[in-house]
Amino acid sequence: MDALKMELAKKAEDTKGEVKLKKSMSIKDLIKAMEPEIKKALPEVITPERFTRMALSALNTTPKLAECTQMSFLAALMNAAQLGLEPNTPLGQAYLIPYNNKGVLECQFQIGYKGLIDLSYRNPQMQVIQAQAVYENDDFDYELGLNPKLVHRPSLLKRGEVKAFYGYFKLSNGGYGFEVMSRNDIDSYAREYSKSFDAAFSPWKNNYVGMAKKTVIKQALKYAPLMTEFRKALSTDETIKTEFCEDMSEVHGKDVFDMEYREEERSE
Repeated sequence: MDALKMELAKKAEDTKGEVKLKKSMSIKDLIKAMEPEIKKALPEVITPERFTRMALSALNTTPKLAECTQMSFLAALMNAAQLGLEPNTPLGQAYLIPYNNKGVLECQFQIGYKGLIDLSYRNPQMQVIQAQAVYENDDFDYELGLNPKLVHRPSLLKRGEVKAFYGYFKLSNGGYGFEVMSRNDIDSYAREYSKSFDAAFSPWKNNYVGMAKKTVIKQALKYAPLMTEFRKALSTDETIKTEFCEDMSEVHGKDVFDMEYREEERSE
């Protein structure tokens, strides 16, 4: 908290005292105090007032965020601001998640499936990018090799349980690529690379299909020419940061040790 107050104090001096600091500032007060800095990072399509409302809404929908360290919460907000993604809204563009990191509740930033799609379309070469779920009764076939093939005919009747996901992209020059993962592959990947997979507030818990689509899209994009800005955006995904910078992609994320805030803790 002392480091945060020093950071805000410095910014207050830079803005000639426009930011009034108080010793008892809550996270809500800090958001309002940081509004000038947030404004600098926001794209034109999101006003500072709208972003601040979204931040306060995230606190209302996930009250546990208010118990996170202030700097990790503000850093996660700034990640969303600089990427132009709305955090913790039904759009599913990005998430601010309370995370129990080595006994300290901190805020983790995650890009959502729709946020990843939005970022991908900012590449002028990207013509189409999608992900789909495959169900038991669908007609689905694919081949790899020199003549890859991907065919999916969804069943018009009962589709059954989801069994796989695939993501694909097509570029304006005709280039394309795709990735297919079974549900077991998705779960194994998520358990290995997403610390929040089994946690209470994880989007894996309330938006499994969306997160699975995000995973398979990220795998497909390994075969795509990615712009530097997109690679920088991906570097902020699923990170906890406790430093503030005009370019949050330059801030290294903290090592994560423990599981996120757990379901059993939520019910206490």
